[in-house]
Amino acid sequence: MRHPIALIAALACGLAAAQPALAQGSYPTRPVRIIVAYPPGGGIDIMARQIAERLAPQWGQPVVVENRPGGSTIPATELVAKSAPDGHTILLTTDSTFSINPHLFAKLPYSDKDFVAVTQLILLQQLLLAHPSVPANNVTELVTLARARPGTLNYGSYGSGSQPHLAAETLKSKAGIDIVHIPYKGIPFAVPAAIAGEVQLTFSGIASSRAHVQGGRLKALAIGGPKRSPLMPDVPTFAEQGYPEVETHAWFGLFVPAGTPRTAVDRIQRDVAAVLNEPGFRDKEIVQKGYDLVASSPDAFAAFIVTDREARGRAVKLSGAKAE
Repeated sequence: MRHPIALIAALACGLAAAQPALAQGSYPTRPVRIIVAYPPGGGIDIMARQIAERLAPQWGQPVVVENRPGGSTIPATELVAKSAPDGHTILLTTDSTFSINPHLFAKLPYSDKDFVAVTQLILLQQLLLAHPSVPANNVTELVTLARARPGTLNYGSYGSGSQPHLAAETLKSKAGIDIVHIPYKGIPFAVPAAIAGEVQLTFSGIASSRAHVQGGRLKALAIGGPKRSPLMPDVPTFAEQGYPEVETHAWFGLFVPAGTPRTAVDRIQRDVAAVLNEPGFRDKEIVQKGYDLVASSPDAFAAFIVTDREARGRAVKLSGAKAE
């Protein structure tokens, strides 16, 4: 496993080594693909399509979203790693790719040195959700139930090694309970499975679950992070309920292949940040969905990944989670 410090060094080297092959304003010169490592319909896919729609007229080129879900984001990431380093193929993924996967897999078909971090879009905290038939309304009651019925409750994640998988395994470890992992290919599958009662528990962001909670189709037992969400103020945090180690944050971020010219990297970051900060976009696509806006610089994003990766390593060790 590469040392976490290698990540920022590798990403920084990718930027430093970029050749100024593109003159200012010459990018893009052809259609741009945004490869989303998750299936259609989830929050990350919706954001990708909203961004693409706004970038196309600015860039004078089509911006096409392609979904390559599954495999703990590995297939999508490998595809982009092997793409031409010219900024015309962009990876949109989550913390699973660079913060979690390196701790779960002995070998990956990509490494830090294959990419340049462009910008972290948002940070979000996820909810622990339960089907209404589950006789528990908070984490304490859930733990009591799980201890009384070991191995009979299950939870859906959006893939082995995903953040919900890690959070649930941490809860299992700290609470001493046995609940069964059922991996899905993404939130668009895991959340409906919980609504249908195929699984009793799952995790999801506010954007994907708030309406279901309000409609009584799901119950929210807890939210990650240091404080409650103003959108769902009645849902207590894991820390409030005695489990501060259960971290459910996730992030969306953009990456391009290493060697992509800095002019292209900077334009992508600048134009995407401008979209995120548009008042209408920010209110509808970020604030009202319970996300925290970030829109960081390439260097700041690379540094954040190093810190996040170290923290996730501790969580993986604590939880004992392994890729399936």
